[in-house]
Amino acid sequence: MSDYTELDKKQDVHILHSMGYAQELERRMSSFSNFAVSFSIICILSGGINSLAQATSGAGGAAIGIGWPVGCFISLVFAIAMAQISSAYPTAGGLYHWGSILGNRFTGWLTAWFNLLGLVTVLGAINVGTYYFFFGALGGYFGMVDTTLVRILFLVVITGLQALVNHMGIGLTAKLTDFSGYLIFATSIALAVVCLIAAPSYDFARLFTFTNYSGVATIAADGSATGAPVWPQVSTFWVFALGLLLPIYTITGYDASAHTSEETLKAAHSVPRGMVASVLWSALFGYIMLCAFVLMLPNMDDAAKQGWNVFFWAMDARVNPIIKDILYFLIFVSQWLCGLATVTSVSRMIFAFSRDGGLPASKGLSKVSPKFRTPVSAIWTGSVLSVLFVWGSSLVSIGDTPVYTIVVSCTVIFLFFSFAIPITLGLFAWGTSKWDKMGPWNLGEMGFKLFAVLSILAMIVIFVIGIQPPNDWAGIITVGFLVLTGIVWFGFERRRFRGPPIGEEIARRKAEIAAAEAAVGER
Repeated sequence: MSDYTELDKKQDVHILHSMGYAQELERRMSSFSNFAVSFSIICILSGGINSLAQATSGAGGAAIGIGWPVGCFISLVFAIAMAQISSAYPTAGGLYHWGSILGNRFTGWLTAWFNLLGLVTVLGAINVGTYYFFFGALGGYFGMVDTTLVRILFLVVITGLQALVNHMGIGLTAKLTDFSGYLIFATSIALAVVCLIAAPSYDFARLFTFTNYSGVATIAADGSATGAPVWPQVSTFWVFALGLLLPIYTITGYDASAHTSEETLKAAHSVPRGMVASVLWSALFGYIMLCAFVLMLPNMDDAAKQGWNVFFWAMDARVNPIIKDILYFLIFVSQWLCGLATVTSVSRMIFAFSRDGGLPASKGLSKVSPKFRTPVSAIWTGSVLSVLFVWGSSLVSIGDTPVYTIVVSCTVIFLFFSFAIPITLGLFAWGTSKWDKMGPWNLGEMGFKLFAVLSILAMIVIFVIGIQPPNDWAGIITVGFLVLTGIVWFGFERRRFRGPPIGEEIARRKAEIAAAEAAVGER
């Protein structure tokens, strides 16, 4: 922070003022902190471990050896295209703002709703994943029994703590997410080393061997081989494609770098770097960790039969109990910090959208605490909604499938769709009056347009594989949500919602900006 000069601060505030917004949040996040908040949400120790069965009960070793780099590249093309836009428009709730400026009020509003729904549900899904990890790893020590009540109480406690830390200021949150960054690096390498030491032999060929485990019954709770298969019976091509959901589901949430733009020093430089670096480092460390895990597995056929329990089964079979419990504890802390960073991201999106009147009770939701310089109402609202979502959706089923499972399969489609809208708009807006000034992180026209086109193709891939059985409801829900947003927009919001300030509106806001900054003590 020592090299952050008064001139840098003026530049950051000037960019924000030029977009019609006040510096209400506090700029305390370094370039590393901006990277760490995205790296913490991606958290290879969360998605990479909790969703492992999508690979081991899918295309086998090749789902990691070949599938992980392919899936990570699909996520990376979005990050690179978004980095270009974030450098030009570094604001909280970035995606919504980009969707409005590069398109129009409707595209901004649509982007905001898809991103917001994705973030609230992903926060619920991350914390449910943390619950099931805790239950499988350490629940036996506490005599835990998995019931809806236990699950919701656990969620209330961990989400409440995440919200409380966020409430108390970005300084504390950034310190913890910085720590989380180092913790994920260290723990993933420690896990990889332990796996390699425990491996019976180094059969590298298994990392590139395709085996079709779709339709294979898994071990049920009673120990019999009657559990539901992870994937229904499909061809080897399709089971490999479905396995790409493991890296694609894991490597998401890096829009957090954009959401925390207004709290980041030298945001136009730091945000794009944080976004791209978080994906690259997660891809690399995740690959090392998961390849080591596959090499440790006693047998690929037996691993496939374990289904969602594969991680605990392999660790029980191969790793010293004390070392195993230490690793479990470190993974659990990393997963909790992943949720903490997600609360930061959700709350900044709610704050930014409310600031322009996009949500019910916008006035309250966009308020910033003068003491903590955080959007307190937005923090608690996002956290409460995520718990209510898990509770409500766990009680209702469609057929044999809980609504929770169906919505979580839509979450990633929603998030990537919110990434794809501003990227697609940017493809057509480049060089026009809508986007005539680039930020310091600049790929050039050909570079950006290449990654924009790749992002559109990647979005099609994600949608197609994301709605295959057993997630076939995801397609219906996504289309249904699009229809619903259309009805709401044309029925109500088109006349009411003005969108972010543009043109003359920015000049008219000068007095309002000064008053908002004075209210929170911004000098």
